[in-house]
Amino acid sequence: MSAAPMRKTVALLVLNPFTNDSRVLKEALSLKHAGYDPFVVALHEQGLAEQDTVHGIVVKRIRLLSRGWPKVLPIQVFKYFEWLWRAFLLSRKAHIVHCNDLPTLPAGAVARMLSRKRTRVVYDAHEFEINDVANEPRWKIRVKSFMERFWIRHADATMTVSESIADEYVRMYGIPKPALVLNCPPLAPLPEADIFRSTLGIPQDAIIFLYQGGLAAGRGIEPIIEAFKGLPDSRRVVVFMGYGPMASAIKQAAAQHRNIYYHPAVSPDVLPAYTASADVGLCLIENLCLSYFYCLPNKLFEYLMAGLPVIVSDLQELRRFVRAHPVGPVLPGTDEESIRQAVAQLDEIALAGYADAVRSVRSVFHWQAQESVLLDVYARLSS
Repeated sequence: MSAAPMRKTVALLVLNPFTNDSRVLKEALSLKHAGYDPFVVALHEQGLAEQDTVHGIVVKRIRLLSRGWPKVLPIQVFKYFEWLWRAFLLSRKAHIVHCNDLPTLPAGAVARMLSRKRTRVVYDAHEFEINDVANEPRWKIRVKSFMERFWIRHADATMTVSESIADEYVRMYGIPKPALVLNCPPLAPLPEADIFRSTLGIPQDAIIFLYQGGLAAGRGIEPIIEAFKGLPDSRRVVVFMGYGPMASAIKQAAAQHRNIYYHPAVSPDVLPAYTASADVGLCLIENLCLSYFYCLPNKLFEYLMAGLPVIVSDLQELRRFVRAHPVGPVLPGTDEESIRQAVAQLDEIALAGYADAVRSVRSVFHWQAQESVLLDVYARLSS
C-alpha cells in the first residue's frame, strides 16, 4: 500500500499578535480545508500564549528578547530584525511561506534563497505597502519602495486587495499582475438583529448610520462627528463601533449629543449581527496616502454582507466599485457639510432604492469566491 501524500505546510507570517486579523484567519482556514497544513507565525504580546490554537489553526507567537527595550528608532530597527530572524527560523522548513505585508517578506525570501527555491513564497500585500501611512514622509516611501523592489523578486506569487494596487505593482516592478483577493466576509444568511436599538436606547424610528473599524485619524471620523452635531433631525443617528486612539473623543461627543453613540469593538463571530442592526454603513476614508486612495476595505464588504447600503468617499477604488454596483452615494468630499447633506437626503424611500443592488452584490462579493482565487494561486505553486 502506498503512503498517503504529505500535506504541504504553509507558514503565514504576520507582524501582529494575530488577535483580530480576519483576512489571514480566513486564508489559513481555506488552506486547511483544501488539504494544506497551515500555521501562523505572529508577534507575542503580554497576556497572550506563545503557542496557541485559533479556530483550529496553530499560532506561534514570537516573544522578543528586546521587547522591553526603549522605543527609539535604532532599537525599534533591532526589534524588527530580531523578529525577522526568529520568524525565518520558525518558517524555513515550511513548503510555502505566505508573507502578509512588506515587513514580513524578507523572512520568506531568505528561506527561499537558502533552500535554493524549494521553499515557495507568496507575497500578500494588504495595502499599497510603500505609502500606507497618512502624510508619510518621502524618505520613508523611498526606503520602503527600495525594499519592496528588491524583495518582491523573490516571491513566487503575489496577491493584493484592489485592482489599482495590482496595476501599480505591474507598472512599478514589471511583475505579472498580482492575483486579486478581496477582503470579503463569508457568504451567510442576512442576520435578523436590532442590537443597537435595544442596547443603546436608540428610538425605533431612527435611521442608524454605522462606522465600524479602527477609530483613528484619516477615516473620516472627525467630520462625521461634526456633521451629526449639526443635524436638525434627531431621527438620524450615528454609531461608532471599534477601538483606537479616537475612542475618547467619540465618547465625549456621545455624552454631549443625543444622536451620537459609541459601542466597543466586538468579536468577529458576532460582528455580522451588530452590523445588520444598523441601516447605513459609512466608509468615508480620507485621501491622505495612496493606500487609502486605492483601498477596498473590509468594512465596505462587511456592510454589504449585512444588507446595508453604504456612503463612500470619492476615492479611486471605492468610486469605481459603487458606480459599477449602485449600493449608495459617492460623496464629492469628506468635509462635514458634504456628509451632512448626504445623511439628510437618505430616508427610508432612498434606502429602499439601493436594496436590489445590495442583494446582488452580497451574492457575488463573498469569501467563498475569493477563496477560489487563493487556492488557484496555491495550485500553480504546487504544479
